[in-house]
Amino acid sequence: MIHSIDGIQFKRMVLHGSAALALQKQQINDLNVFPVPDGDTGTNMSLTIGTAAAELKKADTRSLGQAASITAGALLRGARGNSGVILSLLFRGMSKFLKGRDEADAAVLAAAMQEGVAAAYGAVMKPAEGTVLTVSRLASKRAAEAAGENNDVDYTLAEAVRVGYEVLAQTTDMNPVLKKAGVVDAGGKGYLVILEGMLAALRGEAMPEVAEEVHGRQEKADFNAFSAEEITFAFDTVFIVRKDDPEVNLTPLRDYLNSIGDSLVIGEDDEAFKVHVHTNIPGSALTEAQKFGTLELAKIENMRTQAEDLAAGKKAQSVDDLEAVEEALESGAPAAAPEKRYGFLAVCAGEGLAAVFRDLGVDGVISGGQTMNPSTESILKEIERVPAETVFVLPNNKNIIMAAQQCVGLASREVVVVPTETIPQGITAMMSVDPEMDVKTLLETMTEAIRNVATAQITYAARNSDFDGFAINAGDYLSLLDGKLFGTNQDIGVMLEKLAEKAAEKEAEFVTLFYGENVTEEQAGEAEALFARHCPGAELSVLPGGQPVYYYIVSIE
Repeated sequence: MIHSIDGIQFKRMVLHGSAALALQKQQINDLNVFPVPDGDTGTNMSLTIGTAAAELKKADTRSLGQAASITAGALLRGARGNSGVILSLLFRGMSKFLKGRDEADAAVLAAAMQEGVAAAYGAVMKPAEGTVLTVSRLASKRAAEAAGENNDVDYTLAEAVRVGYEVLAQTTDMNPVLKKAGVVDAGGKGYLVILEGMLAALRGEAMPEVAEEVHGRQEKADFNAFSAEEITFAFDTVFIVRKDDPEVNLTPLRDYLNSIGDSLVIGEDDEAFKVHVHTNIPGSALTEAQKFGTLELAKIENMRTQAEDLAAGKKAQSVDDLEAVEEALESGAPAAAPEKRYGFLAVCAGEGLAAVFRDLGVDGVISGGQTMNPSTESILKEIERVPAETVFVLPNNKNIIMAAQQCVGLASREVVVVPTETIPQGITAMMSVDPEMDVKTLLETMTEAIRNVATAQITYAARNSDFDGFAINAGDYLSLLDGKLFGTNQDIGVMLEKLAEKAAEKEAEFVTLFYGENVTEEQAGEAEALFARHCPGAELSVLPGGQPVYYYIVSIE
């Protein structure tokens, strides 16, 4: 029996849990009930915990609190899709409870699991039964009971897994959609696979072998692109400060550093904060920061001399001691200095759609959507590139909204997430922007605008399914209206006809068709003629969206 775990054991447990999930992610994807191509649950959860595994591999973590903190921080930034965000919150709550602890017995671990459940429930506006929330809640409840019976970690975790699977089996009856499909909740299954992997690590079982996945690549600056004379602020200054108060407000420090330099990024967690700034007076930056805590580490490099060395073909002198710390706390490239009051960031896939958003005034576009849910870190990096005091983010997909919301408080500027679930909603929201409004009024205006647009989509069935009364075969054309299955057929023309009839029924005044990468201009012209026949009074537009997955995205107003 194992009476307690430390940071080293926790690290092994997370690595094992990540590997176990990677092996079973496709099985979990197959549990997804809705037949359209999606950013599937297994893939999203695997990519999310994979970021934590990558960070832990680089860390020497003997303290349990430290290992849990690294895990939670990496999960937060790597979270993809709603399932990934919820998983990150489950570990975030655990991390807060384990803070400052070198090790934990079963009772402490069970309490930490319950704290994680509370964090996850607190972030979901309308928690539904029969989901990963239900599974994690009852599994952690059993963990607490088991710890009271036998305060051994392996026994407690085994009981949590056992009861978790009992609850998972019941999710089929808790949710009518799952019941009809005869499957269990995919997110709950993913969570239990991770717990099982963690338990296997405790028992000394061999870790599953999985192929390494590349989650991204590091970009390096091209120092030959500028000369030393073009560098306004010479010293690249990076330092770590241990907080005196976990709740300290860093806004005054941010304002001061912006006044003496540029390219400012401040990353923080409960215990410390890291500053990156370009300035000509690094000593003043360090002195000011010490008003908020105790200086622990610092790195100062002269970018002018580095540029001169590289231009001369020499190796630039550099300090590498803080690389690991920087990677743990830094969210991305140096932030763009604010040049205006409001900025806008949209998520979409397809050059045509991206061009539409840019024409409407969007500052940046994140490539993503169905089957390509961007991580919280990816969204955060793009937010930091927008040169504005306040950045409005349009996720344009319901499975990306939660990941975007996690950026609030992480960025060096104010972040406002507009709850757009579709591309047409995002476009309509941008068309309602009035830069003279205050933040609250502008968000209300954009949110109200999206209620006036209906979104129709035509895609294909990714799997066989019996859904909402439709017998669906993989490869069938599917039409969706406001996220609900509207029809299915083997002829795309039939689907277009039904949607055109629906637009006429709604007495649409504006209809816009965005055709995808697999639709020819001739085919799009035929679709335009069809809608024109059914909606002769509507203002009709047909544009190349270039989007994958969806043959057509139709905006109906």
